[in-house]
Amino acid sequence: MRVALVHDWLTGMRGGEKALEVLCERFPEAELFTLLHVPRSVSPTIERLPLHTSFVQHLPGAARHYRYFLPLFPQAVERFDLSRFDVVVSVSHCCVKSVIAPSAARHLCYCLTPMRYAWDQFDAYFGPARIGGAASTVMRRVMDRMAAWDRATADRVGRYVAISHYVAGRILRYYNRQAAVVYPPVDTAFFSPDGGSPAGYALVVSALVPYKRLDLAVRACALARIPLKVVGVGPERRALERIAGGVVEFLGRRTDEEIRELYRRATVVLLPGEEDFGIVPLEAQACGCPVVALGRGGALETVVGGRTGVLVTHATPEAFAEGIREVRDRRPFDPADLRQHAERFGRQRFGDEIEARVRQMAAGQPAV
Repeated sequence: MRVALVHDWLTGMRGGEKALEVLCERFPEAELFTLLHVPRSVSPTIERLPLHTSFVQHLPGAARHYRYFLPLFPQAVERFDLSRFDVVVSVSHCCVKSVIAPSAARHLCYCLTPMRYAWDQFDAYFGPARIGGAASTVMRRVMDRMAAWDRATADRVGRYVAISHYVAGRILRYYNRQAAVVYPPVDTAFFSPDGGSPAGYALVVSALVPYKRLDLAVRACALARIPLKVVGVGPERRALERIAGGVVEFLGRRTDEEIRELYRRATVVLLPGEEDFGIVPLEAQACGCPVVALGRGGALETVVGGRTGVLVTHATPEAFAEGIREVRDRRPFDPADLRQHAERFGRQRFGDEIEARVRQMAAGQPAV
C-alpha cells in the first residue's frame, strides 16, 4: 500500500501536526506533501519522511507570512503529483482536502475543520474592524471564491473523518457529506500530574488569533483578581497587551516541558473561544488542572461540566470571571478524576482508530 500523507503547512506542532505525527508512525513508508515546511518546526518523526512542498515554499517571506498567499493555495494544492499512490490521507483545516488523487486511489480526509475564514468566521479574521473597510471588501470577494472552490471540490474526498461531532456537523453543513468521528490524540503519558500544589494563576495556551477570544480571558482575570499567564504567539499580542494592565504575563513560545509545568501549577486553564475540538483542555485535565471553557463547540465533548471544569454559557468577561471563582473558591475538583477523563483521548487510542479507518478504506470495506 503506497500512502501519501498531505498537510496544509508545517510551521509548528499544534493539534493537527500531533495527529499527523501519529499517522507518520503508523505509516512509516509514506511520503508527505505540504504547501510549506519550516525546517525543524515539527517533530523528527514527521521530518524523516520524504517531504514534498509546493511553489509556496519559494515565495518571498512565505515562512512567516504564508497566510498572505491564501488565494494561491488552491492552485498549489492541485499541482501535487500523487499519481504513484494507492491511498491519500489528508489532514486538512484549509485546502489540502482538495488535492487531486489518482482515479484509482482512495482518499480519506481527517478534517480538523472546514476553512473557518471562508465560511463562518470571516469577520474575526478579515472584518472591517480588523483590517479596514476597503481591505475587508477585497478579502470578502477572495473568500467568497475560496468558499465556492472549497465546496465544489468537497467530493474529491472518498471518506471524511472529523475530529469531533461539532466538526462533523460543519462538514455536513458546508460539504453535504457525512463524517465519522475520531478524536485527536492527547499525549497523556507526557502530560501528567506531579502531586504539587497550584500556584494561584490562570493559564491560557493558544495561538494569539482573533477567534480564540483571548480578550475575554484577559478581562475575566482582571475581574476575578487572578494573575493570567499566556503561552503562545500570534498577531493579536499587541491588542491584548493594550488591555492587559499588570495582570497578564505573556510567555511567548514555550517547550512542551515548560507547558506541562505550567499546567501542573495552574489553578485553572481557560478556553474562551468556540473550538472545533480543543486539545489544550485535555492536556490540562491530564495534568490534574480543571478548565473553564465556553460551553459551545468541541468543549462540550472534552470538558464535563461540574466534574472536570465549568462550562460558561455566555461569552462575556463577567461569565468567565464567575467560572474562575467557581473553580478557585467554591468547587473542589479531584485531579485523579480529571486525569481519568483525559485518558479516554490518549495517543494509542487515536492511532488504533485512525489506522483502522485508513485500512478499511484501502481494502474497500464499508465505512463504519
